[in-house]
Amino acid sequence: MDENLTPILRAEDARTSAAWYGRLGFVWQWEHRFEPGFPLFLCVSRGSMQIFLSEHRGDARPDTLLYLYVTDLEAVATEFRAPIEEAPWGREVHLKDPDGNRLRVAAI
Repeated sequence: MDENLTPILRAEDARTSAAWYGRLGFVWQWEHRFEPGFPLFLCVSRGSMQIFLSEHRGDARPDTLLYLYVTDLEAVATEFRAPIEEAPWGREVHLKDPDGNRLRVAAI
C-alpha cells in the first residue's frame, strides 16, 4: 500500500466547496452525515490526491495553505483567470477557495 496524506479543510458549505474544487479537476467521491441536518463531511479527489471538506467546526481552522503539484498549470490559471507567478523554486498560481483556504498550485 502506498502511503498518503489527506488534508481536512473547513468548509462552510461543503457542496459549494466541492464544486469549486471541481474546477481544479477534483471529483466528488463520497459524503457522510451522522443524521439529517448535521454537518456534512465529504471527499473529493484528483488522481491520487484527495481532500476532505468538513462543515464540522472543530475539524479544521480556516485559512489553511495547501501546495498542489499538477501537470496542467496553464489550464488552472486559465480556469481561474489567475496569473502564473515565477518563483525561485518554480511556476505557481495562488488561489483561495470559497472558505478562504489558500492554495498554491505549481507545475510538476
